[in-house]
Amino acid sequence: MGCRQRDSRSTLLRVVAASGGDVLLVDEQRRLPGRGAWLHLSSACLDLAEKRRAFPRALRRPGPLDTSGVRSFLVRSARAVVSTTTDENGSNS
Repeated sequence: MGCRQRDSRSTLLRVVAASGGDVLLVDEQRRLPGRGAWLHLSSACLDLAEKRRAFPRALRRPGPLDTSGVRSFLVRSARAVVSTTTDENGSNS
């Protein structure tokens, strides 16, 4: 969504607007009701989506939406990937 690149659903993250609120939620199971927006698992893609103000348009919501939950999810998932692919010496396992 942010970078406008197409990709398979398995590599994208679905986000939805919380019902009655202006907060974006990460839909890990891809089952939450409502319109969803698809995003790559990178902070760069999120930054582009925020800069372009793409979330309100894609989700058909007025005004800005709080993306802090999505950003913290991306940071946590990036840390998990780094910690599982390198050992204590920094080499790949």
